Amino acid sequence: MNLAKKTNAIRIVEQAGYACKEACYDYDPNNLDGNLAAQAIGMPPEQVFKTLVAKGPNTGICVFCIPVCCELDLKLAAKAASDKSIQMLHVNELLSTTGYIRGGCSPLGMKKRYPTYIDETCLLWDEIAVSAGERGHQMILSPQVIIDLLDAEIADIIC
Repeated sequence: MNLAKKTNAIRIVEQAGYACKEACYDYDPNNLDGNLAAQAIGMPPEQVFKTLVAKGPNTGICVFCIPVCCELDLKLAAKAASDKSIQMLHVNELLSTTGYIRGGCSPLGMKKRYPTYIDETCLLWDEIAVSAGERGHQMILSPQVIIDLLDAEIADIIC
C-alpha cells in the first residue's frame, strides 16, 4: 500500500493542523478482525480503535469508537446517545450512509457528520490508531484530535 496516497480522513486531520502517523498492512478480506490489524501494526489491541455505526430510534445514526478487542455494549451506547435503544447499522447500509466499507470505516470523513462517542479508555493512551478510511490503512494520532474534530463525547460504552 502506498503511504503517499492520502485518504479523506488523513486530509481532514492535516488540514486542521494536527499530526498523525500512518501504518499500512496486508489484510485478509475474509478476516477483518481488528485484533489482526493491531498485531500487524505492532500496537496492543486496547490501543487500536474500531469504528462502529449504529442507529437509535430518536437520535438516528451514531458513531462509536471502541478498542478492537472489545464489544460495544448496546445499552451503554444507547445511554451515551440519550436514546432508549441502539442497533448496529446493517453492513449493507454502511457504504451509502458513511461512504466507507466494512473494515475501512473511519470516524473522520464520513458523508455526513454524525454524533460520535469514543470509549473512555482512549484517555489511557497518548496515541490511538483508527482506520484511515480504507482497509489495511490506519492513522495513529492523539485521541484528542478525534474529540476536537468531531466534538466526540467520551463515554463508557464497552462490555
